[in-house]
Parts: sequence; C-alpha cells; structure tokens
Amino acid sequence: LVLASTNTPWAIDSAFLRPGRFDRLFFVPPPDVVAREHILALEMQSRPTDADVALTPIAKKTSGFSGADLANLVETAADEAIDASLEKGSDVPISMEHLREALNVLRPTTTEWLTTAKNYARYANDSGRYNDVLEFIEKNAKR
Repeated sequence: LVLASTNTPWAIDSAFLRPGRFDRLFFVPPPDVVAREHILALEMQSRPTDADVALTPIAKKTSGFSGADLANLVETAADEAIDASLEKGSDVPISMEHLREALNVLRPTTTEWLTTAKNYARYANDSGRYNDVLEFIEKNAKR
C-alpha cells in the first residue's frame, strides 16, 4: 500500500492514476468546527493559558482554516503573549485577547486552493474524480 498526498491533484500525470497505481483519490476537506476546536486544544495543550480562554468561540470564527492555519493562530497568539510579557516584565499567559488579535491578522490558506479546485471540479471533471470537492464547495457555499 502506497499513500501520497498533494494539494494539486489535477497536476498528476494520468499514467499515475491508472488502476493498480494511484487509482484512488480522497479529498480531505478543511476541518469542521468540532475538529477545529480539538486542533486548537491540542495546540494550546502545553502553553500557559489564561483562565478566560474558551476555544469554542475561536473555533466558530475559523471556518476554512486548515490544521496548519490553526497552529499558526496559536503560535501568533503566543507571540502576542510573549510581547506582553516583555512589556510587563513578567510572564503573561495566552488570553482570549491574544487569540482575537491573532485572528484579526490571519486568514485561512484554504480559500485560494478551494477557488482553484472549484474550477477543476466544475470544468475538468469528466471522470467524476473531483465530485467530492464539488459537493463540499456547493454545500459550504450556502453557508
């Protein structure tokens, strides 16, 4: 069994996609709100955190964020806390304000990919290879 991943499945040579080779494609969508909350919890697990931190509201505001985007969000919030610590002269744990500040400057990286994928799914999908991508995009466009 050989697994591979790519963020440009439309660029794979069709010879690789013949039966017996890489003959199955699986679309892994951005995490839903429950998964985003779990990812945030894992990322925050070993960090000093203020008692006011509630991850559910942050997870709800991060639609379209990938796991890497969420890790970057926590890292950016940690940087904000470090800056506050340096200014204060003592340790400042990550707070909701730090997470909100990070959220204000970061955007999901999946948006551009989904736009490109939508074009392939709509106009280059004769084989049905991108049906799951198209279904995801159409389902989430209604929100």
